[in-house]
Amino acid sequence: MSQETALIVRALRAEDEPVWRELWKAYLAFYESTLPEQVYASTFERLLGDDPRDYNALVAELDGRVVGLAHYLFHRHGWKIEEVCYLQDLYADPSVRGKGIGRALIEGVYKAADDHGAPSVYWLTQEFNDTARQLYDRIGVLTPFIKYQRP
Repeated sequence: MSQETALIVRALRAEDEPVWRELWKAYLAFYESTLPEQVYASTFERLLGDDPRDYNALVAELDGRVVGLAHYLFHRHGWKIEEVCYLQDLYADPSVRGKGIGRALIEGVYKAADDHGAPSVYWLTQEFNDTARQLYDRIGVLTPFIKYQRP
């Protein structure tokens, strides 16, 4: 990428809170969800915390502006010795889609997983998320699993 379109993926920082909040609210709106204020505050605190059970976050900066986020966590798995990595949230501002933001964030999570010794990274998306699935089909493997949850 040229100097004019410098893309950087980095860890979330405390000063990112306002833009992180805007991006996460937009992500949740895409999935027709909203959350109470205490969840935003708690989630951001956990993303910056050092409890190994908590989430981690990466952000993507394009030309010095935070334009995307990824939330992920590591957890044990009954079929593996090493932990696995769950990519829970991935979002890029619609104004910068098609510029490699999503791919760069996923690759950042892949690197974090490798550094953690977790060779498996997985995520979920809704069936109708066609735009994101075009990327996911290129950098991941679609599994045959169907998700159920408690009503």
